[in-house]
Amino acid sequence: MGKMKEFKRLKMLGLFVIVVVLSFATNLTTNYFRNKSDEGFVQNGVQIPATYAKFANASNAMETDFTVAAELSIHAVVHVKTKTPVKTQSFGGMSDPFFEYFFGRPQQQQQQQEMPMQEASGSGVIITNDGYIVTNNHVVDNSKEIEVALNDNRTFKAKLIGADPNTDIALIKIEAENLPVIAFGNSDSLKVGEWVLAVGNPFNLTSTVTAGIVSAKARNINIINSKMKIESFIQTDAAVNPGNSGGALVNTRGQLVGINTAIASQTGSYAGYAFAVPVSIVQKVVADIRKFGVVQRAVLGVEIGDITDKLAKEKKLKTMSGAYVAKVTEMSSAKSAGVKEGDVIIKVNNIDVKSVAELQEQIGRYRPGDEISIQVVRDNTTKTLKVELKNRQGNTGIVSAQDSEDVLGATFKDVNDKTKSQLGLDYGIEIKSLSKGKLMNAGIKPGFIILKINNQPIQSADGVKTAYNEVINNGDSNDKALYIAGVYPNGKIMYYAINLAEN
Repeated sequence: MGKMKEFKRLKMLGLFVIVVVLSFATNLTTNYFRNKSDEGFVQNGVQIPATYAKFANASNAMETDFTVAAELSIHAVVHVKTKTPVKTQSFGGMSDPFFEYFFGRPQQQQQQQEMPMQEASGSGVIITNDGYIVTNNHVVDNSKEIEVALNDNRTFKAKLIGADPNTDIALIKIEAENLPVIAFGNSDSLKVGEWVLAVGNPFNLTSTVTAGIVSAKARNINIINSKMKIESFIQTDAAVNPGNSGGALVNTRGQLVGINTAIASQTGSYAGYAFAVPVSIVQKVVADIRKFGVVQRAVLGVEIGDITDKLAKEKKLKTMSGAYVAKVTEMSSAKSAGVKEGDVIIKVNNIDVKSVAELQEQIGRYRPGDEISIQVVRDNTTKTLKVELKNRQGNTGIVSAQDSEDVLGATFKDVNDKTKSQLGLDYGIEIKSLSKGKLMNAGIKPGFIILKINNQPIQSADGVKTAYNEVINNGDSNDKALYIAGVYPNGKIMYYAINLAEN
């Protein structure tokens, strides 16, 4: 019996020793292979280093608490309210008087009514503490009155300092001091997927903040009606609606990275995509307007297009990235620098440009006279060219803002009731006097009543100025003309074409 107990005791001890040994062996084996894994592995007798997947460091990701960014930006975003004359295409509320003249039918005298006004609203961003405010050109375009409401409910009358239809940016000013301002950020450093906030006044809901991510950059959506347009929008899914135009797009640090401008929608309301002008473009436009009164637009002098699969095969291109040069204009910056048809522009000052939009954005940052380097691919070989940029007139001079009265050389007065009655007119503006200028050079005489400029009815001297400014701000240097239709007091109808591009 004693021997049986001793046998069982030894058996249990043996099992314990076996378990300990196996456990120790397992640990040794695991550590061995773990170390071998760190070193790599052997393939066909060759030691291959181990390669590990690298993931973004979560500690580098921005927090999704937007309260600080909202607090830093909301007080610097304003409500912009405008009143704009309603454009009509008829005289006397019925028909064009030229039709009546040509067919000899007298036009009945209509009771003169006050010009109807259309009210609209948008947003703006205070950029200086003494009252300079950035907004969209389409928010204030042709407006007769501009009113700005601050976040603290104070209101001010604003004046238009300047506008650039090519980028849809305008600068207005209110007379105030110690205003809250928003800090400028860096739109170049924005990354797709980064959080941003849209701050504005959608549907007149003041001081509204929405959040989203950057869903694309350098987006061209063909909404700016100008041949010299620059569309390189930041695309975001932050909710933007009518009234947000001109408002702020800010990063999570509360810095301005864009001016909200448009939405992609079939209904007119937010449908998932919004677009903002990058602050890199905004800063250049605002600086030019403040310094020169007009944007100094530098041009390369090329006709360009994005590279498609079809174009790449047709032209035997080895790259799908860049802007394809379809034509080089004579006497242009590009021609002087040696750019040739068929080149693909891939860099500006060592910054990659992958599309036409990105190239336009980069060139849009410079002024005539600036020297840049561009990198092109020609015959599958990369070349670097030095370019001195020129303006639309083909030189490096500064383009100055010219007043319409100085250029046209005219003063105006309202048409008296007797003349209106005799001619059957409801509106128009009469030339009171002429000095040396475009109108005199065209053969126009004092007393001529301007009825239309570029097919838009003219109801006041301000209407002449507005029509003039619209043409001057048009980016196409080949289409700077005023087409004037009107009548003399004796009933003689005349048409004049004034070329503003000629010196």
